Amino acid sequence: MDNLCVVDLHCHLDLYPDFLSEIAECERKGIHTLAVTTTPKAWPRNYSLLKNSSFIRPSLGLHPQLISQRAREINLFISLLPETRYVGEVGLDASPQFYKSIPTQVEVFKVILESCNRIGGKILSVHAVRTVPTILDLIEKTMTNNNCRVVMHWFSGSKTQLQRAIQLGCYFSINSEMFDKPDSKILVSQIPGNRILTETDGPFCKKEGKPKHPQDANDSVLLLAKMAGKPHREMLKQIIVNLDSLESF
Repeated sequence: MDNLCVVDLHCHLDLYPDFLSEIAECERKGIHTLAVTTTPKAWPRNYSLLKNSSFIRPSLGLHPQLISQRAREINLFISLLPETRYVGEVGLDASPQFYKSIPTQVEVFKVILESCNRIGGKILSVHAVRTVPTILDLIEKTMTNNNCRVVMHWFSGSKTQLQRAIQLGCYFSINSEMFDKPDSKILVSQIPGNRILTETDGPFCKKEGKPKHPQDANDSVLLLAKMAGKPHREMLKQIIVNLDSLESF
């Protein structure tokens, strides 16, 4: 643990203007990064560029906000699933602009969960906007073999839903923007210390008007340390321990 690194467990590396530069920066700084994707069509290039990385995990995704146009890509997704341990970004989004596709989103997400459960050994980064109860229902009903792990990306449910997610074994990737609203900050404070990871959701999230980069996950570490009354290094160490726990099941 002498060389502690930042963890960014949800970042769209392939959506930055210079993907290769972002890869090089993560490698140079030793940033443990989950490179999520939004469509399985992005997987071949991501995998070819990242398969030999020491710090970046390529992840196979099918973003819920794209389901209305890309639902048929579930077949491609399933065909590629054996190639990866990491799955994301997947999930459900019932925001007004995506609500009409919820039935199809649910159908696709259920297939993803069933496939992960059947194969086993998968780590999923899950998007849940206005859909936490449905997400948790599907996890409980579908992930029956207890052979995968779910990380709730930018959790925005209620306190009761948080407790249920904890009981189901979920981890939580924390973005610094979750500290901006009192209710969200309270939720973060109620997550067990051994289930917390950090993220940026870059390049969608901004810092001083510019896209966040994986190293900016350290902002979440600082805020978590302050909340817990712990030194920064101790919180860094806890998150690395949590990452090891997540990946060692």
